[in-house]
Amino acid sequence: MSRHRNKNRIEKFAQDPEEEVKEQTVENQETESHEEAPETEEKTEEKPAEETAESLLEKEKEKVEAEKKKYVYLMAEFDNYRRRVSQEKLDLIDTASKGVINDLLPVVDNFERALKSLAESEASESARMGTELIYKQLLDVLKKKGVTEIEAMGKELDTDEHEAVAQIPAPEEDQKGKVVDVVQKGYKLNGKVIRFAKVVIGI
Repeated sequence: MSRHRNKNRIEKFAQDPEEEVKEQTVENQETESHEEAPETEEKTEEKPAEETAESLLEKEKEKVEAEKKKYVYLMAEFDNYRRRVSQEKLDLIDTASKGVINDLLPVVDNFERALKSLAESEASESARMGTELIYKQLLDVLKKKGVTEIEAMGKELDTDEHEAVAQIPAPEEDQKGKVVDVVQKGYKLNGKVIRFAKVVIGI
């Protein structure tokens, strides 16, 4: 078959050399196209593989980002929980202290009345000194707990700290609008008023 084909080519070349060259060129191009075809197929096969690798990498990045967001959210939640618990503990301590101290303030008032009564009576010096010593010890304990007395006498009326229970003519002109008498002492706990000072205002 091959010999017969070659013989035909020789005869054609003898008759028309240019036509044979054209046919040879066409055959060569067909041969080259057949040889290049596998490379094209290989490239088309490699492209999906590359796309798959890129998509997998993108998915993994998305997973990492999602886990990162979840971690940040959990850390923020834990921090909020820690702050809330700390604040609740402080509030509980503050509430407990405030309750106990409020119960002790009437005892302080009674000690002051007792001292005044002892000073006006014929009680012995030792009884008066003993009562005064206990009174001072109680005030020291309250002071260590953050209790301070509200200054009122001779001050301008301050509704944030004072409660006016009465008004009387001012003994002097410069005492008008000021506290001229304290009916009941007021106290603060760590800077916050726990009992208003009950005062009399000069008019």
